[in-house]
Amino acid sequence: MLTRRHFILTSAALFSAPIAGPALASGRPSAARKAAWDAQVTPAGYDPATTNPWGFHPRFLPQRVEANDGLVPGDIHVDAVARYLYHIEEGGTAMRYGVAIAKGNLYEPGTYTIRRKVEWPTWTPTPSMIKRDPAAYEQFADGMDPGPRNALGSRALYLFVGNRDTYLRIHGTPHPRSIGGRASSGCVRMVMAHINDLYPNVRVGSTAHLYAAEKYTTAQS
Repeated sequence: MLTRRHFILTSAALFSAPIAGPALASGRPSAARKAAWDAQVTPAGYDPATTNPWGFHPRFLPQRVEANDGLVPGDIHVDAVARYLYHIEEGGTAMRYGVAIAKGNLYEPGTYTIRRKVEWPTWTPTPSMIKRDPAAYEQFADGMDPGPRNALGSRALYLFVGNRDTYLRIHGTPHPRSIGGRASSGCVRMVMAHINDLYPNVRVGSTAHLYAAEKYTTAQS
């Protein structure tokens, strides 16, 4: 588990400053259907650096920043305090995106391996989620079909420890106004248009570092 001290020494030093759709009855969506959904969740005239119909703070728009020497290209770092996700690039830069993280103690800092990635994934709440809030989740116990209303949105990166699926994801969200806050049941959320840009640049087998959130670290100090 990453400690508060580790978070302060790493995340603060690593980086410089700078919808509706039909449900799918069964099976995986076709390429044409996925393309149509991608168009649906991408704003007209989309420019990652300036387009913001969601109304969140402009600092959460994608931005290329400098990264310190020694970081591994391809790795992801999530600064849970500032609500940023950094994807490290070759040549000493990183792409920075705004994110939402999990509510309260549902956020789980640590080091994970991305062992799977899916375009327009299905979603099934975990048994613990259903037990915690059956009114919200029990109706989806058999899974939710892909589409713009799906809880995982347009893309999902699946986080593992070794060969164990943690059920934590970095994923798109149908609730983009949650970016910058604490909203999910464990995962890291991104605007769908933003994760669509990130997704092709993430390699299966790369590492995701999720640093501790301020509230969490205070309790651990």
